Amino acid sequence: MEVGRKILVTGGAGYIGSHTILCLLCDGYDVVVLDNFSNSYPDSLDRVQKLSGKKITIVEGDLCDRSFLQSVFREHSNIAGVIHFAALKAVGESTQYPLQYYQNNVGGSLCLLEEMTRVGVQNLVFSSSCTVYGEPKKVPLDENHPTGNVSSPYGRSKYMMEGIIQDHCKANPSWNVAILRYFNPVGADKSGDIGEDPNGIPDNLVPFVTQVATGRLEKLKVFGSDYPTTDGTAVRDYIHVSDLAGAHLRALKLLQKNPGIKICNLGTGNGYSVLEVINAFEEVTGVTIPYELADRRAGDITEAWANPSYAEELLGWKAKLGLNEMLSDAWNWQKKNPMGYRRSEN
Repeated sequence: MEVGRKILVTGGAGYIGSHTILCLLCDGYDVVVLDNFSNSYPDSLDRVQKLSGKKITIVEGDLCDRSFLQSVFREHSNIAGVIHFAALKAVGESTQYPLQYYQNNVGGSLCLLEEMTRVGVQNLVFSSSCTVYGEPKKVPLDENHPTGNVSSPYGRSKYMMEGIIQDHCKANPSWNVAILRYFNPVGADKSGDIGEDPNGIPDNLVPFVTQVATGRLEKLKVFGSDYPTTDGTAVRDYIHVSDLAGAHLRALKLLQKNPGIKICNLGTGNGYSVLEVINAFEEVTGVTIPYELADRRAGDITEAWANPSYAEELLGWKAKLGLNEMLSDAWNWQKKNPMGYRRSEN
């Protein structure tokens, strides 16, 4: 089934969503964004429209609201495919509020799948995560590594949805799905006009670093210094958000010519420790980052980086931007927008 040009993007105002929408618009797609703005800002979409010179249709509401979701598909009857980002995504927070994560990430996704099925929309790109692997038995991680031994409710919500989607596709073989397992997205668009802007103290390393660099936060907390790694801090595979956005475009096009269900990792194949990222940021920017060592954080694992070869084979995609460019672009965004999309803390 050929994917048409109108795509519904759930959670499109968020960090990865906004960068992906920019890619879609520049490639000629029409985009409908569904977002409840619980962890994002409408300004991101305004800026994407200015950058692309294209208009976005924006509908505000919650995936768990069945009547609202029905109205979206009723008013936009020619939606050809869905890119599903909408989810709560903080690993640490998910260990404190697991029911909220299951209600939102699993419950909302089930509502979406049921409504897509009802109206006959059968093309889906699903935002998953390397957290489905849990603590790796070996690295780098390829798609054949066992899943399910997850360390957080966030990871379990993604693991559960992967299984639900696969079961649904077995029962409905006309569905075409790409499940994309992200590693750690960082960076920002080269313009510095869109980027990562979390609510409160950042859960992720790089926005924490950049907010310390601007003086918005006093010092960085390094969670865990006793991991069995070269310097005692956790190791991750960081991928530029613009590279990641490009992979979604490739995945959407894949559904046009290669139907069925596909699962692939999206990473660079390189692992960096927390301290290595801090040192690289200081070298790239010339800004010193004060930090303190803290206890390990619930839900975190020791190390994870991807074997990205299948993504190159399947999607014809490979991450192009290295760590220094990721950090430079993240810093450019934060310098240009010291308070993020907000004009003030109020």
